[in-house]
Amino acid sequence: MIIKNAKIFREFRGNYVFETGDITISGEFFAEASSDGDMFDMLDMLDATGCYAIPGLIDIHFHGCAGYDFSYANESGISIMAEYQAKNGITSICPATMTLPEEQIEAACGRMAGYSCYPGKKGAALVGINLEGPFVSPRRLGAQNPSYVRAPDIGLFRRLQKAADGLAKLLSIAPELEGAPELIDLLGDEIVCSIAHTEADYKTALEAFAKGARQVTHLYNAMPPFSHREPGVIGAALDSPDCRVELICDNFHVHSSVVRATMSMFGDDRVILVSDSMMATGMKDGLYELGGLAVQVNGNAARLAKGGAIAGSVTNLMDCMRTAVKDMGIPLLSAVKCATVNPAKAIGVFDRRGGIAPGKYADLVLLDESLNIRHVILRGKKI
Repeated sequence: MIIKNAKIFREFRGNYVFETGDITISGEFFAEASSDGDMFDMLDMLDATGCYAIPGLIDIHFHGCAGYDFSYANESGISIMAEYQAKNGITSICPATMTLPEEQIEAACGRMAGYSCYPGKKGAALVGINLEGPFVSPRRLGAQNPSYVRAPDIGLFRRLQKAADGLAKLLSIAPELEGAPELIDLLGDEIVCSIAHTEADYKTALEAFAKGARQVTHLYNAMPPFSHREPGVIGAALDSPDCRVELICDNFHVHSSVVRATMSMFGDDRVILVSDSMMATGMKDGLYELGGLAVQVNGNAARLAKGGAIAGSVTNLMDCMRTAVKDMGIPLLSAVKCATVNPAKAIGVFDRRGGIAPGKYADLVLLDESLNIRHVILRGKKI
């Protein structure tokens, strides 16, 4: 396949630009342009004049969509979620678990690991698992279930990683918990430890980053606020150059002014756009479930039916990226980078995903000038 005349998101001398040109696809991968007509079906051309060509988005933190939740879904449910994501331009996914009984998290990891190897998948590629919980603070639960919070435990992590067949790429952890610094130090080179659901102050968070934590889960949410005398996790993350931060841009979790300030502070190398979406995404308003707790959804707000805490989002990553650009004033180049390049690098899949370059999977989205999806290419095929 050859895609003609697109405004292509590409790296140029260390920066990302939109460069008008053609894209060649051979099988499942992007390829070098060739004058050999026998290599490619020259009749399979797509005119992308006026369209932006961006890599398929990569969501490394979401719990569900289309009426299903990864903590409970069987293979059919996972397929439905993966296909929903792909149709919305999210071509790689790293779903998140919740704070649940050990056997339930273990079973969910096993089902996701099995699906990742399943042949003939039509939806987004499942490229990792995000273990959000159970090593969280009972004082910053958000929508995590207090009945199943556990102290950091290397044995539990090993059992979950075994069930995941090594697919777990992210581990949320509150660094102030007893045993957390030691666990972070032990796992720093094995998995991305992400500070989350925490009461940690600046000093505790800074020490966690020094020991090997490299990410913050949904920055600003479920943690102390950033203040001029108590900078907390947010200030410690800013002062730790190797740390990336997740940001939910659904116009509900984080104010647009704070999104702009965050981009200015951290830069587009360190921000990762995530959706944190739950099963109601793509569905009507009503009563749903997250982590075994009832959630009431009204518009773009999802809250626990009991207590009213924010319970994930109901916005997919493409809509979050679009909102960041159109409603929050984030440059398109930066928003695309934060939804493709940065998450791919964070979970170690940038060699094959997150960019438009020969050798990478041909996952591509064509957007018109208004950022509406015109075509999605998934592993070299139009869907």
